[in-house]
Order: sequence, then structure tokens, then C-alpha cells
Amino acid sequence: MTDNNPFKIFEDKPAAGLDGKYKKSWVEESFDIEAEVANRLTFSHTRNYLGTSINAKRIKKFLVIIAVGLTVIFVRTFYLQTVRGSYYHDLAEGNRIRLRAIPSERGIFYDRFNKELVQNVPNFSLAIIPQDLPRGTVEREKIIAKLSELSGLSQDDLKELVKKYGSYGYESLVIKENLDYQTALKLYVDNASLPGISIESGSRRQYLSSGTKTNEETLSLSHLLGYLSKLSDEELTNLRRIGYLQADTIGRTGLEKSYESLLRGTYGRKKIEVNAVGKEQNILAVEAPQPGKNIVLTIDLEAQKKLEEFVKTTAEKTGKRKISAIALDPRNGQILALVSWPSFDNNKFSGGIDKSTYKKYIDDLDHPLFNRTIAGTYPPGSTVKLVVSAAALEEKIITQSTVFNSVGGLNVGLHFFKDWKAGGHGITDVTKAIAWSVNTFFYYVGGGYNNFVGLGVDRIAKYLTLFNLAQKTGIDLPGERSGFVPSKEWKRQEKGETWYVGDTYNLSIGQGDLLVTPLQVAVWTAAIANGGKIMEPHLGYKIIDPISKTSTPIEDKVLRSNFIASENLSIVRQGMRECVTIGSCKLLGSLSFAGGGKTGTAQWSKDHATHAWFTSFAPISDPKIVVTVLVEEGGEGATIAMPIAKNFLDWWGKKYLTRE
Repeated sequence: MTDNNPFKIFEDKPAAGLDGKYKKSWVEESFDIEAEVANRLTFSHTRNYLGTSINAKRIKKFLVIIAVGLTVIFVRTFYLQTVRGSYYHDLAEGNRIRLRAIPSERGIFYDRFNKELVQNVPNFSLAIIPQDLPRGTVEREKIIAKLSELSGLSQDDLKELVKKYGSYGYESLVIKENLDYQTALKLYVDNASLPGISIESGSRRQYLSSGTKTNEETLSLSHLLGYLSKLSDEELTNLRRIGYLQADTIGRTGLEKSYESLLRGTYGRKKIEVNAVGKEQNILAVEAPQPGKNIVLTIDLEAQKKLEEFVKTTAEKTGKRKISAIALDPRNGQILALVSWPSFDNNKFSGGIDKSTYKKYIDDLDHPLFNRTIAGTYPPGSTVKLVVSAAALEEKIITQSTVFNSVGGLNVGLHFFKDWKAGGHGITDVTKAIAWSVNTFFYYVGGGYNNFVGLGVDRIAKYLTLFNLAQKTGIDLPGERSGFVPSKEWKRQEKGETWYVGDTYNLSIGQGDLLVTPLQVAVWTAAIANGGKIMEPHLGYKIIDPISKTSTPIEDKVLRSNFIASENLSIVRQGMRECVTIGSCKLLGSLSFAGGGKTGTAQWSKDHATHAWFTSFAPISDPKIVVTVLVEEGGEGATIAMPIAKNFLDWWGKKYLTRE
């Protein structure tokens, strides 16, 4: 039997030796001289062949290429590490170390007695950081789909937002606000590992006296305080240089807008370390934010509530819903209460208003978003007779004893300019003309009649301007309008018509093309009450630093003074007092203190009722308050506007005059 094991050596049959008689063993193969010689000959032949194929020139070229390559690598490495080293270091650190803004606490509004009007309440938002979203298409699509599910926005809208704001570094982009705490916590836990999604804490405005269940009667504060809203693209572009971010809000209307720079404060910063998906891991450094300044207003919250209450009651009883009412201090221009009705709930705008609610406001024919006290312009009716009287006395067109016989109107050619009372008022001087609003008297002093020369349009326009008509009052609210005073030149240019004496008659009694705001009527009434000073009306009272607790008053400002002699204004005030004692303002006679007033009824359309005006001041000897009321299409001023003022003055006198 044959054994085929190649590694076994048989003792009885020695293996073949070196003579080649037998097959070589594995030991002898390792010392095979013939094979070794053959290998050496083969190697020698190959070496001679290679030596003749690669010449020295080619080797030099090869070495040059290697040298150039190494040089390029060295130069590039030097450039990246030395020249641009800090840049790429910062870039790399930006993936791990980031600076994030810390929003400052927005300042608070208080009424003049330090009653809080607004709060900053905790708020949670769902946000994305576009730079942290996955680069891969599939992964990004998954995150976008998840965001769509969480926010309610469509995936296309989210993609557009990411594309639009993706170049703003690592700034957050808020896509859903006003999350309650439990929802925010759940989203935070569920999405902790998802890149680009974050739950951010902040604050939103809650207006304490607007639209809450316990304070629904002070909705009128919404026109004063205003509200915040997101930055537009244009605003973001312009304001980024002073620190605004794409997630910021800004004062959009009212005092929130007027005092934005003070209320906003200064943002802080924190240096943080983030993980691979952009989540904050450690805080490395913090620069604390500086809170915004608090603003104390001239508004008396209780007075605001009462004035609104009387306005709202009148609107409900009469169906005349569009009403303006103003109460201010004639001594300094400080506004105590300001109501534009109907109003709106600015809490609905806090954090963003839904489309259906906004559409409801926009479609409302009574225009609740419109602040008619400062932006509505109307013919002033007989309230302007106060200014015309002062002008006629100052220009010595009349004296206190000048009289005209009112027989019901004046005939000028084919036109008859009537008085409101058939048959007229008889012999009338300036105080009686004011007390009973006698048109005939003002036709005389304004445009003249027969041989009597009146003021004329130019001098009337001059004094209307001196009393601050056709210009803004300067109140610290956005959106104020200046009104309009017509002139000969304007009529010729705009209408292609000549100015007639009838136009002057209409101007003298507050009709025609003359337009004023309710606030302007209050301002000229205050000037008559205070002896001839046009005060700038304002709502800001003082500024409080929340850190140092220091207080800076907002100064009262006199716009104009000494343009009417005090004795002439005293005569006008006497006429306003007679309006209460014997004239058309007798309703105010039941007050516990003496005041003065002036009614007004302004025609403005053949198809609509007249506007109803009433303006007043009190007490007569030391005026401390002016109250002006306008009821759009309200009819007679004495019937609907005056009761609002009377009720408010009655409340005000009992509360404040009894303290003195």
C-alpha cells in the first residue's frame, strides 16, 4: 500500500541524492543550485532591460513634478493654516460654538397713577434654524414633513421660508407661536434629536385693560397702546444694522410704535456650545440684556373707562356707533382720556392675528381699527365760531358791544344764507352769538355785509392756522392727520372756480371745505380756556428706568402763545359760559361747578345726517379739563354729543374737584 504523505520520510528507502537518480526531497529543493543560477540570470536580464527604458531625463522630469506638487501642497497648507487660519478656525468653531441673542424685556405702560396697563407673559414658539437642517434631500424632506405636521403650514410654504431666510446665519425662524407649556414641553422632548427644530421661550404682550373678561369696557385703550407685529422684509433689511432679528416683533401702531426705541431695550448675548444637530449643550459666556424703559402715561385709567362707558351707552341707545371723545388738561396738554369708538381688541393682534378675525375687522363698515380722534377729518360746524370770534376781536372787526340784528339770515344776490332759527335771534352781540350759535352774526364778522367789512377769507385762514388747524398737533401717536383750511388759490387751482363771499360765510360757521380732527377742536378749546397757549397734546408722562428706578419727565410743550390778547379770549370764554347759563348748553347747568361749552352741527352730505359736535371746559374760573365729543351723523350736537360730555364732567367733578 502506497503512502502519499509528501512530508513523510521512509527509512527503508533513502531518497534520491544529488546525482538526480531519485526525486529531490524538500530539503534539497531549498538548496537547489541550478534553480538559483537560473533565477539570477533571469533577474540580470530584466535589470538590463529596465535600465535602458527609463533614462535620466525622464527621471529628472518625474522628480520636478514631485517637487512642484509638494511645493503646491506646502503653499496651500501655509495659506490655509497661517494666512486664513483664523477665518477657517472661526468657521469651524461656528459649527460648534455660536453666539445667540438674548431678547430684552420690553418696557411696560402704566397710567398716571401707576396702574399697570400691559404685561409680558411667558410664551413658547416652534422655530427652525434653516442652517441646521440636513443637507441631504431625503433627510431634509423628512424634517420638512415633520414641521408641516407640527405647525399646520404646508410643506411648500415651509420650503419657501427656508429658502427665503436660509442665508441669515444661525438665526431662528418662528413658524408657530403661543404654544402652551405642556405642548411646548412635549414638542421639546419628542423632537430633541431632530436637527433644525427648536422650541424657544420668550414673551408676548398681554394688554390688561383691553378685551379681558373683567375689563371689556376699556377696549378703547387699544387705539392708544397699539400692538406689536412681525417685521416686514423691508423693515428687517433696514433694521438689522441696529440689532433687529428676523424673529423680532416691532411696535406697529399706537404708543407701542411711538416709543419703540425706548420700550425695546438692548439685547444681550450668550456664547454656547452645540452638538451635531445644533442643540445647545453648554453656555460658555453670557452678556445680560438691558430691559426696555417703562412709560408712565398721562391717561387716567378710571377716566378712560368712564368716558368709554358713556360713549358706548350712547352708541347702543341711539345706534350712532361712530363716536370720538377726548378729555385733556388745558394747562399742559396732557390727555386724560381718549376714546375712538368702535374699537378693537389688541390682544387678538398679540403674537399674530388669524385671518378670519382680521377680515372681520377690515370688513366692518364702522371701521373699528380707525382712530377717528386723530385721523378722522370733519367739518367742525359751529365749534369754529370760537376761533372766528377771537380773530374778529383781535383784528378789531368787532368789540364786545358790537351788535347785529339777526332776522333769520342774509340775502346775497339770488342766494339766502339762513340762520338755524326761523325769524332769527334779534339783536346779537358776540357773547350771545356764541351762546346761541347765531349764524347771522358770523356771516357779518366773517364775510361782511353791505357796508360792514368782515375778516375775509385770508384773515380767517390766518387765525385758523394760528389755532393749529391745517397742521398736526404733534400728539405722540402715529397716524395723525392735519385737516384742511381752504383758500382762494386752492379753489382756483383745484376746482377752477372763483372764491365768493358765500364761501367765506360757510367758512365762518365751519361748513364747506374746512376739515378738522376732533383732537384739533380740543386743542383750540384748550387754548381759549388757558388764555391763549396752543399746547402740544401728549400721552407720555414720564420714563422710568427699571434698573436704576430713575424717572425722567416728558416735558409739556407750548407750540404757540401770545397771538390773541387775554382780554379777547376772556370775552370768548364768557360766551361759552352764557351757552351754559342761557344758551344752547343748558344741560351743563346741572353740574356742581361752573363750566363753558359750545355746540356744533356740521352738514357734510345731502344724503346723510349732520355730524354732532360739543366742546367744553371747566371750571370756568380755573380751567382744568377740556372735553370734546363728536358723534358722526349724530344730528344735533346739543342732543347727542353734549350728554356724553355732561355725564363725564359730572363724574370727573365729583371725583376730583371735591378733593380740593
